[in-house]
Amino acid sequence: MMTPTKLFEPQKLGKITLSNRLLVAPLTRTSAEADGRVGPLMTSYYTNFAKGGFGAVITEGTYTDQAYSQCYVNQPGITSVAQQESWRPVVEGVKSHGSKIIMQLMHGGALSQCNIYKTETCGPSAVLPKGTQMTVYRGLGKYKLPKEITRFEIEQAIEGFVLSARRAKEAGFDGVEIHGANGYLLDQFLTNYTNNRTDSYGGSVAARVRLAKEIAVAVRGEVGSDFVVGLRISQGKVNDFEHKWTGGIDDAKIIFGALSDIGLDYIHTTEFEADQPAFGKGETLSALAKRFSVLPVIANGSLHEANRAAALLESGGADFVSLGRGAIANSNWPNLTRENLLPRDFDPEILTPFADLNNAQMFEEKVRA
Repeated sequence: MMTPTKLFEPQKLGKITLSNRLLVAPLTRTSAEADGRVGPLMTSYYTNFAKGGFGAVITEGTYTDQAYSQCYVNQPGITSVAQQESWRPVVEGVKSHGSKIIMQLMHGGALSQCNIYKTETCGPSAVLPKGTQMTVYRGLGKYKLPKEITRFEIEQAIEGFVLSARRAKEAGFDGVEIHGANGYLLDQFLTNYTNNRTDSYGGSVAARVRLAKEIAVAVRGEVGSDFVVGLRISQGKVNDFEHKWTGGIDDAKIIFGALSDIGLDYIHTTEFEADQPAFGKGETLSALAKRFSVLPVIANGSLHEANRAAALLESGGADFVSLGRGAIANSNWPNLTRENLLPRDFDPEILTPFADLNNAQMFEEKVRA
């Protein structure tokens, strides 16, 4: 196997330089303390990716306020000084091995399965989410019917992202990624069948992407120009894998165009197969994001075969790739690839939350075997 050199070129992302074009994708692990603080187990977990040669690590989705944002049991938060300070060892561990670290900021919205602050859920409209809760993250049965989020609560949600970005910066992170993908709150606003609003946040595609834009602008205003700010976006969702934007490329043009020139340093697209056409034929979602936003793009989705990842970069369809399954199965995926060694196959059992694994012994055995 030839080493795909394109993957290992240093590249700037905003004002920081990554040692290569490989990032760890955000992966829900639900392994924080019950109060949202992180501990030594998560420090070791994230540091291993830096030891393994990834240019940057994007954390799992981290909840942003003490109202409606928490989505899962034992999800980490960034809503208080205590939560903020608990992240410092993670940041120091990753940076000590030459990697960068970006915190993903997430609001679960109507897909919330657990919230230690509220018993109800909220979404853009009172629409029952498709599918059932994710049992691997301790969910059971149907989702709750959410209440329609009010304009005041929208302002509170925006403030949550802003204050969380500030705390992430104070904790030493290199940047934040706004989670606008996978069926969570910002994606619920973007999706036609979950957003029935008749105000300025509902109706047209341009109106439905408004909340993501407002959050991006507000976050940038808070953290300044030297701190990386990105946004993740998708078509599919954790509860609706096959969803596609109804307007196809026309919707992509509106959405990615709206995200251009608002202070973002990158867009992070995620599809089941990132190198396949977004709408049955034509360009990939990452290529459409590059074309219509004119921003650097991170592509995610089934790119854990090195040659496949490199080919997407060579084609100009993305600037970086992020690995989920490949990274969690091989925290040293970049180092293995550099040495022309084959990575291990992904085992879904690894996704079992750490809290259920006897101090993560099973996880350590699987990824180090």
